[in-house]
Amino acid sequence: MEHFEERCSRILEQFCSVIPERCVGSPGNRMATSFFEDETRRFGWLTESHEMDVMGWTAGETRLSVAGEAFAVSASPYSLGCSVKATLICASSLEELRAADAFGKVLLLHGGLAREQIMPRNFVFYNPDHHRALIGTLEEKQPAAIVCATGRNSSLAGGVYPFPLIEDGDFDIPSVYMTEEEGARLLPLTGGMARLESRSVRIPEKAFNVIASKGSTRGKRVVVTAHIDAKKGTPGAIDNATGVAVLLLLSELLADYQGERLIELAALNGEDYYAIPGQMQYIGMNRDSFGDMLLNINIDGAGYRDGKSSFSFFGLPEPVMDLASSVLELFPGIGEGPQWPQGDHSIFVQMGCPALAVSSMWLITNMDTQDVTHTDRDNPGIVDCGKVVEIALALETLIRGL
Repeated sequence: MEHFEERCSRILEQFCSVIPERCVGSPGNRMATSFFEDETRRFGWLTESHEMDVMGWTAGETRLSVAGEAFAVSASPYSLGCSVKATLICASSLEELRAADAFGKVLLLHGGLAREQIMPRNFVFYNPDHHRALIGTLEEKQPAAIVCATGRNSSLAGGVYPFPLIEDGDFDIPSVYMTEEEGARLLPLTGGMARLESRSVRIPEKAFNVIASKGSTRGKRVVVTAHIDAKKGTPGAIDNATGVAVLLLLSELLADYQGERLIELAALNGEDYYAIPGQMQYIGMNRDSFGDMLLNINIDGAGYRDGKSSFSFFGLPEPVMDLASSVLELFPGIGEGPQWPQGDHSIFVQMGCPALAVSSMWLITNMDTQDVTHTDRDNPGIVDCGKVVEIALALETLIRGL
């Protein structure tokens, strides 16, 4: 146990400190996938690395002033940059936006229009009608730039405040975001002349999925997944260095595995990126073989220091459910948790594959209010490595039982 806790600590140090950042397309992201591949090979796993074209991004300097008054703004992730001088207008509802003369203006979105993060236009797994309507109306109205005054939206955007309303490299109207308080200061200046400078830059880059495998192909396979990327500007400890740590601990715990099922340890790249490229690539490569999977086990948000770890079950066959329940009895720090959709297991569920989602009970029960993920507070100080090791040991027991 002590050996594995020390190894977990070293992995977190590597992913959260040694590697500068793990956002998709960054040099640190490629360092992370190379590290994962090297570590799994060390324990005898066969690895495949699959390249993807992605978009890197740098924010640069961003400035907004209206009537000589300066406002604090940040460039929306993956936005185009701009240099705009135009009249400031505002909208707080879709009806107001549809009625507005927004062409060539600087448009402030606030109130009801800025309450929840808008799904990227090409995000296929969750994209409600009112999100698509907003994006469509903005593209029809063609403002010169958009300013978004936002609060918190933990369930969609994590714990960051303010959150970027628009995070979409396929949306080409430049945008920035600010706090609700700055928005309240800005709103009375509607009709004034706004000057917005944003040096946000998109950069073509490469990223990789890494799949490590071991075992026979005679039986249905077990696919264990964790996303290896993190949001720009966060160490990404529980989101999701601990998930990758579980995969790497499993690569050692199962080093001697010679069973009749193929076991895949998949470091997917893009869960915290607007286009989820690694997940889409994995679906494309496995579109006709999800029926050959006995189980997906996805780890995301695991190892939080307070409370139990959580195993949430999605459509497990009765024999697998019985085995999973017996495993829970052996590990007192893990309990059955509620189902939750915000993770890569949802992809497998939608493709008809049973899934086990592994997380921290604290995170999934506070998903709508927590202020940790996607911030600098998501650092190794909030992780209990003993909980991470317990999860790895429980999953080893489950996989060998399968």
